[in-house]
Amino acid sequence: LTCQVCLSHSKSLSDEENLKVFGKCNNPNGHGHNYKVIVTVRGEIDPVSGMVMNLTDLKEYMQEAIMEPLDHKNLDKDVPYFSEVVSTTENIAVFIWDSLQKLLPQGMLYKVEVHETEQNVVVYKGEESMVK
Repeated sequence: LTCQVCLSHSKSLSDEENLKVFGKCNNPNGHGHNYKVIVTVRGEIDPVSGMVMNLTDLKEYMQEAIMEPLDHKNLDKDVPYFSEVVSTTENIAVFIWDSLQKLLPQGMLYKVEVHETEQNVVVYKGEESMVK
């Protein structure tokens, strides 16, 4: 997933507060990222296929929920969700979770990981979340 411009800048904060919260990533005009997204599903293993889910189906869901709306986009200008939500990695993970939840069979989505860098990883499991 390549995000051409992400805005680590909140309209509700002053310039000084934005700099303190977002550090070097703060830029009212945005900056770019290449994210790595890992989706984990869970469920019963089908005795015939030996899989929890056909990977071809999962790839199609990920294409629709992640790549089509987000890849090579200016998140803050091209994705309506981010017109009111700051495009942090945490909020990107929530967006991906919510988008996949609409497509996958209920209860199958287990976790979404969004890697901004090797050191900055967001893990989101619906209501449970953590930042590594």
